[in-house]
Amino acid sequence: MQIAKNTVVMLTFELLDAQGNVIEKTDDPIAYLHGGYHGIFPLVEQELDGKSAGHSCKVRLTPEDAFGQYDAELVHMETRDKFPPEVAVGMQFEGRGDQSGHAMVYTVTDVADDKVVVDGNHPLAGQTLDFSCTVAEVRAATGEELEHGHVHGPHGHHH
Repeated sequence: MQIAKNTVVMLTFELLDAQGNVIEKTDDPIAYLHGGYHGIFPLVEQELDGKSAGHSCKVRLTPEDAFGQYDAELVHMETRDKFPPEVAVGMQFEGRGDQSGHAMVYTVTDVADDKVVVDGNHPLAGQTLDFSCTVAEVRAATGEELEHGHVHGPHGHHH
């Protein structure tokens, strides 16, 4: 079966930074719903369209193709009293982002006596990445998967 809109694609992948350092790697296949459901980078989806099991590819992702450019305006200094006493670097909190009020995830990057610095950028924002993958399997999506817009496990949908 060829990869096309409304197919489930199972693949193994490796994500590297521009210097060749491994950021993430899978040994067991992951699955995504192909065809614009936002389950994988659009440029990778474009490369895989029409391919079948066994196909391997490598796609260079610019920041615009991956996690966007780094935005210094998403870094904020807040008073420590807005956070729990155990606040530490690396913790993540949900907060309101832009004027639209959309929720964003902020990562604590620094903790001082009475201040906490949080960053709303994705940790890989501003980076060029290399995505290599091998397609393990392609199958038709189920009606339930299409209705929900994502792949379900072997025993159906669980929330």
